[in-house]
Amino acid sequence: MVPYSTKELMACWLSRDLADREYAAVGANFPIPRAAVLLAHLAHGPNMKVGMGAFNVNLQGVDHVMSLRYFSDFWPVQWAESASFFPLDLLSIHKLDVFFVSGIQIDVYGNTNLIGIGDKQKGFKFRGPGSIGTATLATLARRYYIVTEHHSPRLFVEKCDKISAMGFGDGTPGLRQKLGLPGAGPKYCITPLCVFDFSPTTRKMRLGSLHPGVGLNQVINNTGFKIDIPEEIGETRPPTSAELEILRNRIDREGLLR
Repeated sequence: MVPYSTKELMACWLSRDLADREYAAVGANFPIPRAAVLLAHLAHGPNMKVGMGAFNVNLQGVDHVMSLRYFSDFWPVQWAESASFFPLDLLSIHKLDVFFVSGIQIDVYGNTNLIGIGDKQKGFKFRGPGSIGTATLATLARRYYIVTEHHSPRLFVEKCDKISAMGFGDGTPGLRQKLGLPGAGPKYCITPLCVFDFSPTTRKMRLGSLHPGVGLNQVINNTGFKIDIPEEIGETRPPTSAELEILRNRIDREGLLR
């Protein structure tokens, strides 16, 4: 087996859950999900609509794409099939299938916080970048994924101090529907240690799989809430040599994920 990094594992795993003809967009500077979308497009999704900055592109005949280091530059215009007034076009047509969010806090119901840690009235202990569009896009997207490059009790908390993108709120059944939110909410949360899904009954985060070499206690000790643990826990499927060939030679030539 070809050696791989944890970030490559995360990108490859995410890419497999994206389907051909879906419209996927990645916000801000988010290398892992950006690599996942591009890998899905090049490996099995030739008809995907890929949002790169202000352009919707098709990259089937492209040897290699722009650097994963940047959210947007002028490179994609040469492959553009259309331009978008991101995110205003999404507000009007509601056709975004897939989006990705992260946070400085992530809670048991999949709510995320990019605003700040602590009480704003008394002064945040730590101020985040702000919601930067995630509140809107996590509402509109048919589904979204929570992606984080860290896994610690400070990040995974029982309840977010502030909510910038609502997952399943307080877990009340049908809450998103009652609030008129069109999207289904978060499907998975992937971290450097594991993959979480969400219980269909409690809407709480539930352990889906452990990454190769990671033990259950490692996840428990690094999570600030009680994890819903199924009787059988699978192992996250590692990257294939074919996936790594596309990822390293056409998407991430700089080795940012390595």
